[in-house]
Amino acid sequence: MIPKHPNTHPFGGGRPRVRDRKAMNGILFVLRTGCQWNALSETSICSSSTAHIRARGEEAEAIKREADFKARRWVVERTHSWMNRFRRILTRWEKKPENYLALLHFVCAIITFRCSGLFG
Repeated sequence: MIPKHPNTHPFGGGRPRVRDRKAMNGILFVLRTGCQWNALSETSICSSSTAHIRARGEEAEAIKREADFKARRWVVERTHSWMNRFRRILTRWEKKPENYLALLHFVCAIITFRCSGLFG
């Protein structure tokens, strides 16, 4: 079901690719706790560079989609209060706006996933 990623190293070698689930756990850990990317290497989740690079790849796909609808004021305020539960979004530590936007997209995806009610 999951597509196999080809080896893109110029010499055909390199480290094996980190599993997507492990990289996502690292990204969500940084998003939820608000810690620095380099502090992620001290945990046993995954390396900081792997999670950071994977987050930037997800962000490139998210930019392609744009919403063309207008939300009501109470919907926007409720969503902002849900977003404020994520420390990394509440205090903006990212230097590049693209990285902050990628984390913002992850937060919106998590909120949507929770509100769908499909998985409890």
